[in-house]
Amino acid sequence: MNLRTAALVFALLLSVGLALPQPTVSTAVSPAVQSMERKLQHLESNAQASPPDSTPTVLTEDEVNAYINSGAVHLPRGVQRVRLQGLPGVVTAEMQVDFDQITQGSRSVNPLLALFSGVHQVQVATHAHGQRGLAYVHVDRVAIDGVEVPQVALEFFIDRYIKPKHPEIGMDTRFQMPNRIDSAVVGQRQVTVVQK
Repeated sequence: MNLRTAALVFALLLSVGLALPQPTVSTAVSPAVQSMERKLQHLESNAQASPPDSTPTVLTEDEVNAYINSGAVHLPRGVQRVRLQGLPGVVTAEMQVDFDQITQGSRSVNPLLALFSGVHQVQVATHAHGQRGLAYVHVDRVAIDGVEVPQVALEFFIDRYIKPKHPEIGMDTRFQMPNRIDSAVVGQRQVTVVQK
């Protein structure tokens, strides 16, 4: 996993906890996107230093949101217009999700899955942090069009549609941060990353 993917995985897992993004070529040139690109390049090149510079790198909410929505990231199929909001230890994501695209090719008679059809506004609240090279994300709650999804329905959806493609993702996700990233702390409208 390269640093671009990892940074965006962390950002999306902090918010979505559902799928791994894949990097694509950015065509946007906004100052926020350019700033995010420079920071990602710095983190990538700093990882090659021995030892790396442990000066914190701060990824702002505006930079991450601009970058994710610029075309620089191939969002999971059916996910659009992602907007992240950071508070100390907490990331909330709001996005438009076309559940029919996510569940395409799958059928179920389980009535719990009726919640997951059509195009809806989804809000995902998580607790997240990174320490000693590992990122930890816990999905606290998910709401669809303002209505909280029962935990049992959410777990069933993740098991049925997400885990077959990404078995490492669930209500609680842990993953190794790449490129010598030792810690990631979610603060007010930012994530601070330290490499060691």
